[in-house]
Amino acid sequence: MGKLDNKVAIVSGSGRGIGREIALKLATEGARVVVNDMDGEPAAETIAAIEALGGKAVGCVGSVTEDGFGERFVQTAVDSFGGLDIIVNNAGYTWDSVIQKMTDDQWDAILDVHLKAPFHILRAAQPVISAQVKQAKEAGEAVPCRKVVNISSIAGLGGNAGQVNYAAAKAGIVGLTKTLAKEWGRYNVTVNAVAFGLIKTRLTEAPADGQATIKVADKEIKVGVNPALLGAMEQMIPLGRAGTAAEGAGAVYLLCSPESDYVSAQTLICGGGFFI
Repeated sequence: MGKLDNKVAIVSGSGRGIGREIALKLATEGARVVVNDMDGEPAAETIAAIEALGGKAVGCVGSVTEDGFGERFVQTAVDSFGGLDIIVNNAGYTWDSVIQKMTDDQWDAILDVHLKAPFHILRAAQPVISAQVKQAKEAGEAVPCRKVVNISSIAGLGGNAGQVNYAAAKAGIVGLTKTLAKEWGRYNVTVNAVAFGLIKTRLTEAPADGQATIKVADKEIKVGVNPALLGAMEQMIPLGRAGTAAEGAGAVYLLCSPESDYVSAQTLICGGGFFI
């Protein structure tokens, strides 16, 4: 028996990195998962890994910034598994620059993926959750506690030089989280955020030449932290190291588990003891 048996979860950006680990963790606890990635191959790999563990998962491939994606993501959960219980807004990337060199495209792209896309997904989820709650009440059944976990960052809490777009978006996620906790409390939905510190993923780790890139739509975007800088950053963390993707997923799971049913409107820092 898993703690999330019979729950249905959607996890954006779950083909790779932390999102993949979140999907796997929720699945190992019994949740049925809708996996999302911009590319079909990593989404399929996560689905296969879940199925190998005896879990159930389906894919919803596409960018979270596409028109209509929120509705399609939510509807995939309803069509495939009959409802929706857990929403994890995880998808995102960084596109850094100091403010005087940052273009409107950089600003808009990062605000779109980190703030506007979660807004669209949550807006699309409201009618589904409201209908599920109404149905339970009409049947005289207890309304189960549903969960929303939005992903923020310590950059959104204290800022980070070179990331004015990312920090602004992640600060916005905290405001969205606190507001939605007040709006959705009447549905017995808890809404929380996890603010990640330094977690090792393909977006932070880079080869020695610092030339790692990812492709987003038609853009090649440089990612990664210089290894020397990464080492210096780790020395500032009380635990003395960056976190793993699995450890990041663990923090999200805490806020999806039954033990957190009376925790809402909170931002949990997953940063190895580093604080602003």
